[in-house]
Amino acid sequence: MAIALKTNCFLQQQKRFGKHFLLRSSNKLSTVSIKASTPMASLATHAQTVGLSETFTALRQQNKLALIPYITAGDPDLNTTSEALKVLDSCGSDIIELGIPYSDPLADGPVIQAAATRALARGTKFDAIISMLRKVIPELSCPIALFSYYNPILRRGLENFMSTVRDAGVHGLVVPDVPLEETELLRKEALKNNIELVLLTTPTTPTERMKAIVEASEGFVYLVSSVGVTGARASVSVQVQTLLKEIKEATSKPVAVGFGISKPEHVQQVAGWGADGVIVGSAMVRLLGEAKSPEEGLKKLEEYTKSLKAALR
Repeated sequence: MAIALKTNCFLQQQKRFGKHFLLRSSNKLSTVSIKASTPMASLATHAQTVGLSETFTALRQQNKLALIPYITAGDPDLNTTSEALKVLDSCGSDIIELGIPYSDPLADGPVIQAAATRALARGTKFDAIISMLRKVIPELSCPIALFSYYNPILRRGLENFMSTVRDAGVHGLVVPDVPLEETELLRKEALKNNIELVLLTTPTTPTERMKAIVEASEGFVYLVSSVGVTGARASVSVQVQTLLKEIKEATSKPVAVGFGISKPEHVQQVAGWGADGVIVGSAMVRLLGEAKSPEEGLKKLEEYTKSLKAALR
C-alpha cells in the first residue's frame, strides 16, 4: 500500500508515546510504498495525540522541556494557519497554543492585537477555525490548546463551546481574562469534556492566591514572566527564577513560562531556572503576519522553531 507522508523540518522517525511512531519531515509530499506480508487494520503516520498532562509526564521522564509556540488563527488566513500548525508540529513543538482572534484582547501586546485585527478583518469566524482544526488535528502528533477570551466562549454558551472544541480534537484551553473566583463553571464544563483548563499566575499574584490558582489549574501552570501584556522583550526578568521556585514549592504540576520569551537564549535561561516548558507567542505571530507571502512566513517560522528547539536540547 502507498502512504503519503508530510515532510517539514527534517525526515525523522521517532518513537513518541506508546507504540506509535511518527515520521517527521518537510512540507512537500513524499510517497513511501510499504509491502505488508500480514494483514493490517490500519497504519498511523503520526503518534496518537495525548493530552497536556501526559505530554509533560512523557517529557519529564526524558528530562526534556516543552516547547509551546503560539499563533493566531486566521492570520494571514486559515489555510496558512493549518500549514503553520503542521510546520510547528514537525519541527518538534510539544504543545501548540492557537489564539482565537478577539476584538478586545486585553492581555495581548501590539503584535498579537494586530494579528487578531487582521484575522477578524478577513472574516475569520469561530466555526471556520473549528472546521480547519477538525481536518488538521488528525495529522498532528502534539496536542492543541486554544487561547480564547471569555466573552466569545459565553456568546456560544459554555456547554456548546466545550463540546465543540472537544469534538474538534482540542485538548487544552487558556482563558486569560477570567479571575479564579469565576472559573468554577468553566472548570466544571472543561472537566466534563476532558479539556484541560490552564490557569495563569503573574509576578503580582499574592502567594496564597497563587497556591489556589496552581491547585485549580489543569495540564500545566502558566507563569506570566512579567507585568503587562504579551510581546517580545530584550531579556527575561530574573524574578522569574524566584517565582518558579515558589510555585514548585506549592505544586508538583509542570510550570511553563510565557510572555516575553523570544530568543533561544531566553529559552535556555528559563530552562536553567527550572521551568518545565516555554511559551513563545509574539515572535511567532510576527513572522507569519508580517511576511511578504504565506510561503515566506512558513519558511521563517520553520527556521525560528528549529532554533528554539535546538536551545532546549
